[in-house]
Amino acid sequence: MDKDPLKHWILKSNRMDRRPPLPPVSTTEPLTVRTVLQLYFNTFLGANFAESWVYPLDVAKTRMQVEGEEAKKTGAKVPNALATLKSIVKNEGPQTLYAGFSAMVARNLIFNSMRVVLYDVFRRKFIKVDENNKETLSVSSALSCGFVAGCIAQAMANPFDIVKVRMQTEGRRRLMGKEPRVTNLFDGFTSIYREGGLIRMWKGVTPSCLRACLMTAGDVGSYDLSKRFFKNLLDLDDGLRLRFLSSMCAGLTASVLSNPADVIKSRVMNQQTDASGKNLTYRNSMHCLVKTVSEEGPLALYKGLLPCWFRLGPFSVLFWLSVEFLRDLEGQAGF
Repeated sequence: MDKDPLKHWILKSNRMDRRPPLPPVSTTEPLTVRTVLQLYFNTFLGANFAESWVYPLDVAKTRMQVEGEEAKKTGAKVPNALATLKSIVKNEGPQTLYAGFSAMVARNLIFNSMRVVLYDVFRRKFIKVDENNKETLSVSSALSCGFVAGCIAQAMANPFDIVKVRMQTEGRRRLMGKEPRVTNLFDGFTSIYREGGLIRMWKGVTPSCLRACLMTAGDVGSYDLSKRFFKNLLDLDDGLRLRFLSSMCAGLTASVLSNPADVIKSRVMNQQTDASGKNLTYRNSMHCLVKTVSEEGPLALYKGLLPCWFRLGPFSVLFWLSVEFLRDLEGQAGF
């Protein structure tokens, strides 16, 4: 027996002390058609919002990666990211900073939406709930899910990537006195089809998928892991501070992992072809990798890393904060 504050004796059953603990319960939101569609369109809106702010850095990054191979032939020095942006504005006009943005929007509907949705579907099989009702996800599981999700999404979006890269480099071709290849999104697809048919739409798909695998593992997987890590380490609620810190880590990880494959992808996609559609510079992605490293050194694989990080860092923050904000408005749990 125990006493209450008024010194009254109270009988206490020992059965309450021997109650079995409740079984662990997963707190991840159930997967339904509604939640999948919400996540799909939330990521599409979030990606376009983020791209509208950082897209000029993507143009500068692509220019630096492509101009690196030209500089090797002429002995010229490749300008840094700031000089590249200034040169584009001065010589081609500020509107060139958003060249290919229509292709990026169309790509986001497939790539960014699919990679996040697929990752969410895949990761559920690997989430464990411990005796304290805390969900855990191993690093290898998160990165593997991101790797596979990124590969599938990019394989579907590859045609849009080719058009985007060509539209981003079109201003430079005009300055060099070359005939334009792409004037709009539709013209981009038709010109690629004329070069080599439908299969030409998947030119450079190997480095493109490799980059997407690494980027998705570094961005989506790292964001998921970072939220779980910082939530436990710093005892943070699922709010703005936790999401901002996690998205910063995700942007840095994605930049470092994906930049080498991004360099190869840009060069393979942008290279010239003959009348029959045969590549004139690189036979395939491996040939591009070997030739780039042998002629320019291993650091050439990290050309454009600074604008890549300046782009992916803010992109990741804006993207994830936007997606989580939309999920909050809809009454969903955090990602």
